[in-house]
Amino acid sequence: MHEEITGIILAGGRATRMGGEDKGLIQIAGIPLYQYVLSRLRPQVGQIAISANRNQARYGESGLPIVSDLTPDFSGPLAGMLAGLEQATTEWVVFVPCDVPDFPATLVDQLWQQKGSSLAAYASDGERAHPTLALLHTSLAPQLKEYLARGERKLMLFLDAAGARQIVFSGHRTAFHNLNTREDCLRWQQEKGLTNA
Repeated sequence: MHEEITGIILAGGRATRMGGEDKGLIQIAGIPLYQYVLSRLRPQVGQIAISANRNQARYGESGLPIVSDLTPDFSGPLAGMLAGLEQATTEWVVFVPCDVPDFPATLVDQLWQQKGSSLAAYASDGERAHPTLALLHTSLAPQLKEYLARGERKLMLFLDAAGARQIVFSGHRTAFHNLNTREDCLRWQQEKGLTNA
């Protein structure tokens, strides 16, 4: 476990492919999706918060701090990342989306060990980059704030500008599957053999 790293679960999106429903709160076997992500992240970091822009009270039932975007326009994962960087009490913050319940159990460790002298690192499965699974130093907050103020929204472009290092998790392709639709959620529930309590 990395006590010196704060984990932030990104649950602040619009979830358009989920019919606008709050993706993190979609129930799978009677448990909200974000809870599966939380249980995977908990052993990897010292403290955790949830980035959410609606249903804050429901996320708050987890007992975790809730961080909302500083702008009210749902401007994508970078807005949640900025809020997380500005709220964190640790120097390093790792971000994971609320819809990737199988992300590697070694995610934080690998990003930490392999970042070198970079102030940011993000995951890749060897074929595709997964920039929402990223480790960032809080000193990047002013640069990110400026980037968003210019109207920029592309996460990958920001990470490139910040000199982020891509960390490849080979043999982990399925670990990065995100559950975008109700069908995805149902399929994942069946694969895991989860039954409604």
